[in-house]
Amino acid sequence: MEMSIEIAGIRWKNSITTAAGTFSYKDSPKYYDPALLGAVTTKGVSPERWAGNEIPRIAEVTSGMLNAVGLENPGVDVYIENELQILKAAGATVIANVAGHCKEDYLTVVRKLDITNVDMLELNVSCPNVREGGMAFGVDPDAVYGLTQEIKAITAKPVIVKLSPNVTDICKIAAAAERGGADALSLINTLVGMRIDLKTGRPILANGTGGLSGPAIKPIAISMVYRVSRSVGIPIIGMGGIMTGEDAYEFLLAGATAVAVGTAALIDPQAPVRVLHELEACIEKYGKPVE
Repeated sequence: MEMSIEIAGIRWKNSITTAAGTFSYKDSPKYYDPALLGAVTTKGVSPERWAGNEIPRIAEVTSGMLNAVGLENPGVDVYIENELQILKAAGATVIANVAGHCKEDYLTVVRKLDITNVDMLELNVSCPNVREGGMAFGVDPDAVYGLTQEIKAITAKPVIVKLSPNVTDICKIAAAAERGGADALSLINTLVGMRIDLKTGRPILANGTGGLSGPAIKPIAISMVYRVSRSVGIPIIGMGGIMTGEDAYEFLLAGATAVAVGTAALIDPQAPVRVLHELEACIEKYGKPVE
C-alpha cells in the first residue's frame, strides 16, 4: 500500500512520527528501525546543556501520565555531532525540536541547525514545564507570529510550530503561526496537570505541575486538530493520546496530515511501528481519509 505523504516539500514514507521527548536515538533503535517511520522527532534541543527539573518529575495518572522533565538535553552542538548524524546515517527523516528560554535561544539553535542535514524544525513554544520563556510565546498570538517570522527569515528548513492546548482559542495561535510563515503545525502539546501525595499533602512532582499526556487527552486533541485544520491552510501533525492505529486514523479523519506517537512508546517501545501497521490495516478497511 502506498503510504507516503509530503509535508512542506519533505517526502515522508508514511504519516507516523514520534513525539518529541519520547524517542531515544540510543534506545529506540533496539526495538525498531527508525527509518521505517515517516520521520522521527527528537527531544527538544537548546543552545547549551539543560539539566532539566528536579526529581521526581514523572507521575502516573488515570489513563495517562504527568511529566515535568524540563527539556533536559546536552545542547545543540552535542546533538549535531552525535544524535543527528547517527539518525541520518540510519536513513531516518529527522525533525529537530527546538527549545529556548527566550527568542535569542531559538535563533541560536536554528542558525546552527540550518547548516546541518536535519530535515525539518519543530519550534517548541508550548512546553508547560519550563519556568521561563516557552509558555509566554505559546499563549500570545503576537509572540508566536513574531518568533515564527524571525525563524523563517534565517532558515531554509521547513518550520513546524508546536501549539499549546493551554490557551483560550488555539485557532488564533494557529493563525498567527501561519501568518508568520510556518510550514506546518503540530498539536497538541501536553495539558497542565498536578497530582497530590495523600501522605504529605504536597504535589508529587518536584516542579508542582507537569504536562498531562496519554489517552486522557485524546478527545481534547481530536477536537483541537479538527478546529485548527478548518481554520488554516497548512498541514497539521496531530498528537495526544495515540495508542493504536485506530487512534491515528481518527486524527487523520479530524484533519491531520500526519500523527505523532508519544506516551504509547514509553509503555511499549515498539508502539510507533505497531501503530503504523495498525493504521495501514485501518486504511485498507475504511479507505484513505479525504484530504
